[in-house]
Parts: sequence; C-alpha cells; structure tokens
Amino acid sequence: MERFMIIGERIHCISPSIRKALEEKNPEPILKRAKEQIDAGAHYIDFNIGPAERNGEELMTWGVKLIQENFNNIPMALDTANKKAIEAGLKVYNRENGKPIINSADAGPRFDLIDLAAEYDAMVIGLCAKEGIPRDNDERMAYCTQILERGMELGMDPEDILFDPLCLVIKGMQDKQMEVLEAIRMMTEMGLRTTGGLSNISNGAPKDIRPILDSAFLSMAMANGFSSAIINPCDKELMKAIKSCDVIKGNILYADSYLEL
Repeated sequence: MERFMIIGERIHCISPSIRKALEEKNPEPILKRAKEQIDAGAHYIDFNIGPAERNGEELMTWGVKLIQENFNNIPMALDTANKKAIEAGLKVYNRENGKPIINSADAGPRFDLIDLAAEYDAMVIGLCAKEGIPRDNDERMAYCTQILERGMELGMDPEDILFDPLCLVIKGMQDKQMEVLEAIRMMTEMGLRTTGGLSNISNGAPKDIRPILDSAFLSMAMANGFSSAIINPCDKELMKAIKSCDVIKGNILYADSYLEL
C-alpha cells in the first residue's frame, strides 16, 4: 500500500514572518521553514502566497525556483487563488522528483483550475465544495463527482486529483466530524485519493490541546482511507501518529526503529 503523503503547510502568507519575507523577497525565512519541514519528513512543500493580486506571477516564480533549487527539486504545492500565478509557477517547476500540486480547484469559481492541471500534467486538490461548506455528504459527493468527471473528460488520471472533503473545526462544528470521516471512506471506496487541511480541525482550541485533536482525527481519517494531509510536519506527536498508522495499515514494514525512519 501507498504511504501517507505529507504536505508541509508552514510557508504561508498568514504568518507575519513569511508575509514579510514574501514582501521583501528575503529568501532566509522561506528556506528555513522549508528545511525544517523537509528534515521533519514532508514529502511536498506547500508555497502559499495568498491572493497575490499585484505581483503573484513574479512571486510564485521566485518562490518555486528558490525552494526547488535549494532542496534537490523537492516537490511542491502551488497555493494561491491567482490562476496566472499558478501557471507562472508551473512553467518553471522542476518535476524530477514529483508532479506539482495545484492548491486548489473546487466545483465553483476555481473549477477552471482543473483545466490548468490537465494542460500542465499537474496534480490538483479538488475541494468538494462550491460556495461555502457543503450541507451534507450528498452535496459533498456531488461536487466530488463533478470534479472527477471534469478531470477525466480532460484526460487526467484520477490519481492526480486529491479530493478534499473539507476538514471542519471541532469547536463549533463538532456534529459534522463523523460526516467528514464518512466522506473520506466513501471517496476511498471509489478508488479516489484524498487530502485536507488538518489544522482546521483544532482551530481556536487551546495550544496544548491542538496536537491531541489533530492526531486523533488524523488517525481516524487514516483508518477510513485518508491518503494525505496538509499539516505541520514539525509537530512530533502528529508525525508519530502518522508513522504508527502507516505501520498498522501495512503501508510500511514494522521495525522497532520505525519512528526514526
């Protein structure tokens, strides 16, 4: 079986230090965060520049080249609402160690990013949503099907679409958690790959509780077939949970040293 895929989330414009580094094109904070995540076990690095309406193309090109040239062409997720910026990043992306991931398309305003993924032979995260949070799993799966059908019409391999059921905050949406886990199971049974922003789960919870909630949800999600997640790989407890679940699922061979791998 395929090991769980870790997409490192820590290069994000919401972080004051990263936002400042992006504004100044200062490579040091970017490279520091990338190295920390790669050393911790990230398979992909997400590069989130936000809306980037003014200089998105230039910024994405700079960031993709900076990170890949310094870290042996580490695979990356290109994360912005600016379609032209994503395309600029795709044009300079080195796919020696993995296809780029477009983060992200949906069944609404970002539907055309599926077309961009097909054009550039990229992977794409497909948010199973159109406008806001889906009402229920019937709606969630309808959007999933729309995204899948569009990708297949364009000749994409379904494995290149990572379906995101939308991980929802427990503090305020506790009653929706099992529904999301059920959606992951349904998508897995369709032979689809899944992903999601795990830190959404514990958003707003006390700092000491967040790793507990994230690890518990992730373990339950992996039991339902969750393929990957956008996470903080520097969270040691979370990484221990992922490695343990991979062992239990038979994705990696057990050894007493499995936590050190």
